[in-house]
Amino acid sequence: MRFFRKLEQKYGKYAVSNLMYYIVILYGMGLVLYLFNPMAYWAYLSLDMEAIFHGQVWRLVTFLIYPPALGNWVLSDIFFGVIALFMYHSLGLTLERVWGAFRFNVFFLMGVMGQILAALVGYVVFHQNYYITTGFLNFSIFLAFAICFPDVQFLLFMVIPIKAKWLAIAETAVYAYSFFRGSASTRCEIALSLLNVILFVAMTRDYQRYSPKEIKRKRDFKAKMKVMPKGRTIHKCAVCGRTETDDPNLDFRYCSKCVGGLEYCQDHLYTHQHVTEDITPLHDN
Repeated sequence: MRFFRKLEQKYGKYAVSNLMYYIVILYGMGLVLYLFNPMAYWAYLSLDMEAIFHGQVWRLVTFLIYPPALGNWVLSDIFFGVIALFMYHSLGLTLERVWGAFRFNVFFLMGVMGQILAALVGYVVFHQNYYITTGFLNFSIFLAFAICFPDVQFLLFMVIPIKAKWLAIAETAVYAYSFFRGSASTRCEIALSLLNVILFVAMTRDYQRYSPKEIKRKRDFKAKMKVMPKGRTIHKCAVCGRTETDDPNLDFRYCSKCVGGLEYCQDHLYTHQHVTEDITPLHDN
């Protein structure tokens, strides 16, 4: 949206680069803390609204050290916790490279505010003192990644290959079941905690593609494709080699930093390595 682009132009210089690197460091501190004193987090650092209202305001920040993939304190939790740290670092770094540092900063901050707001509403409205951790925040990062890269494969249980979109759908179904079957306070917690995904997608979506001008351009392009000689293509990604014949909805753009007129698909436009030496463009025509 135009509003978000203006916001980025004005405040983009204040964005923290490699934000997920620092978040993972906090998660690592949380793992070490659990190793020495598993209850210290809940006693002094968790998002406890009753304690916050009694002056322990540091909890608004320190609750972020709760690491992902951590349950009851056993050796397997340490193992999977370390793996989760590497995974979320990779997910966050990829999203930052695709969106830019400012947009990823805003997305993460909105997720943090959603967690705090959910705990506040639960305490003030429903008179329940939630102990909300970073679970929904981490899921929102994975969900955003799955929306951007639905076909990326993960190894479930380190053995079974499964695409990100199916993992996201399965976990979303679990939360949807909890939302409809749970209490009003549970619904509030889920909705507010994951609101950052909905708001961020709405704020950053390219609505120009639905404009009459853009629809006409795509219609004219498809008409030209019908009369093009068989085997000829207009666009070809310099990384993966996909063309418009592989996916008619795939967008292609030229990179202004690469020499040689190289063109990239939407999945590699922001993640490719820039070419500094002039080479022949990888086009069929």
